[in-house]
Amino acid sequence: MTASTANATSTPLERDARLVNAGVGHDGGHRIAPGEIAIGVIVGRTSEFFDFFVYALASVLVFPKLIFPYVDAVTGTLYSFALFALAFVARPFGTLLFMWIDRMHGRGVKLTLALFLLGGSTMAISLLPSYAQVGPVAAVLLGLFRFCQGVALGGAWDGLPSLLSLNAPEEKRGWYAMIPQLGAPLGLLVAVALFGYLLAILSPEDFLAWGWRYPFFVVLAINVVALFARLRLVATPEFTRLFESRELQPSPAFATLFSEWRTIVLGAFAPLASFALFHLVTVFPLSWVTLYAGETPVRFLMIEAAGAVVGVLAILASGLIADRVGRRAVLGVSAVLIGAYSGFAPQLLGAGGFGETIYMLGGFVLLGLAFGQSSGAVNDRFPVQHRYTGAAIVANSAWLIGAGFAPLIALFLASRVGLWSVGAYLLSGAICTLAALGWNKDWARRSA
Repeated sequence: MTASTANATSTPLERDARLVNAGVGHDGGHRIAPGEIAIGVIVGRTSEFFDFFVYALASVLVFPKLIFPYVDAVTGTLYSFALFALAFVARPFGTLLFMWIDRMHGRGVKLTLALFLLGGSTMAISLLPSYAQVGPVAAVLLGLFRFCQGVALGGAWDGLPSLLSLNAPEEKRGWYAMIPQLGAPLGLLVAVALFGYLLAILSPEDFLAWGWRYPFFVVLAINVVALFARLRLVATPEFTRLFESRELQPSPAFATLFSEWRTIVLGAFAPLASFALFHLVTVFPLSWVTLYAGETPVRFLMIEAAGAVVGVLAILASGLIADRVGRRAVLGVSAVLIGAYSGFAPQLLGAGGFGETIYMLGGFVLLGLAFGQSSGAVNDRFPVQHRYTGAAIVANSAWLIGAGFAPLIALFLASRVGLWSVGAYLLSGAICTLAALGWNKDWARRSA
């Protein structure tokens, strides 16, 4: 992409970001430091996950009562989790749409539209009428806005998080791979702290009437900050170099799918252990203790906040460990540990306050170790011309298969069969990860 083309397809915000990076008005030769790039990635991912977890928490604490009051609490939560999964179904459509926008109008236009769609959809949810006001139309509107969130998340994918490790020094690829993953526990920490605070200071009636809407308003302000941080990132010389080398250029999605299907399957299944565990320590346990343990949500949200801090530390540790023993080893060992954890974790969740705490903290340790290295685990197998689009397809597939329906399946199994079945579901994710890693190793040996 030439400079003239880049300018022609830039938004004013991206052009301003490019001027900041060029150091206009200062020394004229400023080069953005790797640490600044990392901060931009973390800010962008934290905003996305904050948006994600605000909706997830409302799926347990608000929507069953507000949108599905005509069914029992468990069924209402299952309906709510079904709508929650819509965003993961919508993500591939968003990727296709916004990759076309990227090719036609540039990455700045793509990111700006995607993040404003994300913020607008979230704001629309904050103004959502209840079932008492509009009847079943409330659920239709919620599903529509949730689908739009998924389209926006698919479009907001910029390729850098999963590709950072490929362009990092060989001895620090594990460290760079975990940097974007920090956004998940940080976004969760902010979301649970905000919901916990509102639940603590408001009466249940006030919280359901208007208090739950406040976190959705906050999302818009955070998205504006994240937008400029990410536009500054894509305006860097480093991003331009990767774009010109075709590592960040979108290729036709279906051509990539047909030619690189084997790598896409491997990439989608390799992180399933961590992606299954992701919702089994963030979303599902809150629904279980709220519905069956009779506990107040505030107490459990504080445990979840502590777990998020543990998750941050575990993700940092995953980067250090991966640079010593390799990313594949970290994914494999963590999958084995998650499989072992699945054998007794359900019993902990059903064992009262102390057991719940151990379940959450232990789960976040394992999640941090596995999730920290789950981004782009096999993306180095894509040829350069398919790397950007292939990485996007892998990310969408992994989230859809591993995480999208996890809260719905887990609550359905736990309510119909028993908590032990949640452990079996988690074990299946660990087995899929180990199988994909084994297939990847065998393929690499035969391809050498």
